[in-house]
Amino acid sequence: MRPGDILQRSTRLTRIQHLLHRNPRGLTARELADLCGVCVRTVQRDLLSLHDLKIPLTQTEEGYRYAILGGYFLPPVAFSLYEAMAVFLASRLALRQIDENNPHMAAALGKIAAVLPSELAGRMKKAVQAIGKKASNPGFIAVFENVAVAWSTQRRLKINYLSLKSSEEKEWLLEPYFVDMTGVGYSTYVIGRALRKEIDEITTFKLERIKKAEILEETFEIPAGLDLGKLLASSWGIMTGEETVVKLKFSPAVTRRVKESVWHPSQQVTELPDGGCLLTVRVGSTLEMTPWIRGWGADVEVLAPERLRQEMIENAQRTLANYGAHPVRQASVPVASRRRDLHP
Repeated sequence: MRPGDILQRSTRLTRIQHLLHRNPRGLTARELADLCGVCVRTVQRDLLSLHDLKIPLTQTEEGYRYAILGGYFLPPVAFSLYEAMAVFLASRLALRQIDENNPHMAAALGKIAAVLPSELAGRMKKAVQAIGKKASNPGFIAVFENVAVAWSTQRRLKINYLSLKSSEEKEWLLEPYFVDMTGVGYSTYVIGRALRKEIDEITTFKLERIKKAEILEETFEIPAGLDLGKLLASSWGIMTGEETVVKLKFSPAVTRRVKESVWHPSQQVTELPDGGCLLTVRVGSTLEMTPWIRGWGADVEVLAPERLRQEMIENAQRTLANYGAHPVRQASVPVASRRRDLHP
């Protein structure tokens, strides 16, 4: 067998595992062959190979359909030194977003640590051990597990959701299209088609606010014309909506820091005569962006939209009121240095 054939077969074995996992009722050899673009005899040989690899395959009583029993196992993976560095950095970013004991996250990162170079592995293992010391939330873990299964197998979910501004849980039927983690609020979100009474729209749900998630037998297909990348392109984090043009004027003290990073794909930076800069972005929602703007303190001014500008003015007034009539003292650390600490 030629090297290219071996690689092609390895890829097909992985695809068969994913197909069987997505279809809990099982698939026939003919269906698998059609989905993989090969003949039935090839698929039958592949199924025997999966059995030899200890993949827990099962058949229906009639023997027509094949399925995977119990858990689902992804094939092993190896990393080059540069890939290991990239994975380590991505894992560190994920670790910073975890504020509770998630055993699945810990187990996954532990397995990644096992294939990293010793120096990187040691640092990773210490971080993983820290996860186990955080508070446990069994309810969230149950939701996390059910969302993972429904997302990967494209099955509908029935969820009970408690929104931020509501005191009553509401039941939704959800087709999970995408799952993402954002640094805004250290949270995990699921986005998909949500149905409830007369509502039928693509909505974002925060996993921490889902009180119950039940996997249904009903499957779904993501619409062929739906471009999730384009849908999320305008979001500051994960929230979508009607695009709004946001214009921010930054002081000369932080302009170099502003220009160092790409904060949003749509951003445009214009230098100003006083040494400051104007940052213009188009976002689907300003809600997630607001804490980031506040983090720059007095070094930023919102010019547009007017609604966001007024919100910042009111916030500044409330902040001043919190400190009463106390006189303003000279800070021991320059403002510009503090801004660099907040936005390293």
